[in-house]
Amino acid sequence: MRRTDRYRYPIMMTLLILLQFTVRSRLGGDRIAPDFLLLALLIYTIRAEPGRSAAVGFAVGLLRDALTPASFGAGALAHTLVGFFSSWAKAVFFAEHVFVKGCLFFAGTWLRNFIVLLVSGRLQGSQVAWELLVWSPLQGLTTAIVGVSVMWFFRGWLSPRRSTA
Repeated sequence: MRRTDRYRYPIMMTLLILLQFTVRSRLGGDRIAPDFLLLALLIYTIRAEPGRSAAVGFAVGLLRDALTPASFGAGALAHTLVGFFSSWAKAVFFAEHVFVKGCLFFAGTWLRNFIVLLVSGRLQGSQVAWELLVWSPLQGLTTAIVGVSVMWFFRGWLSPRRSTA
């Protein structure tokens, strides 16, 4: 393994986090634009155990909640649960296939949006149905498309390190 290989994965995660705060607002606003922060979490969960994924999800949720103080805590809970369950699901469903990874990105986005809506109590009545049946699937689809593209284009960077022993 070359010396620069160990820096590729953290560089890719940092790039996704930077895209969240620089490019996302120009890609269709908050409703349908891909969620690069959640995508970074989900890519991390493909490589990590459920406990570590939950801890990273909690940190990502706190970072996201700092930007939306009206529903503080809902994002931390949602990202923690999504991190844990996506890491657990990748072990059950063998997330080495690109279609399975796309489904993981879609389901993770939709589940996070569902938990945030459920816990925060911001929307009432038909707004909840509209959010869960239209906007969340659209955001899940855009996040899955970007996630599969990132995983395909940077497959050498994001693949788990192999031991040379």
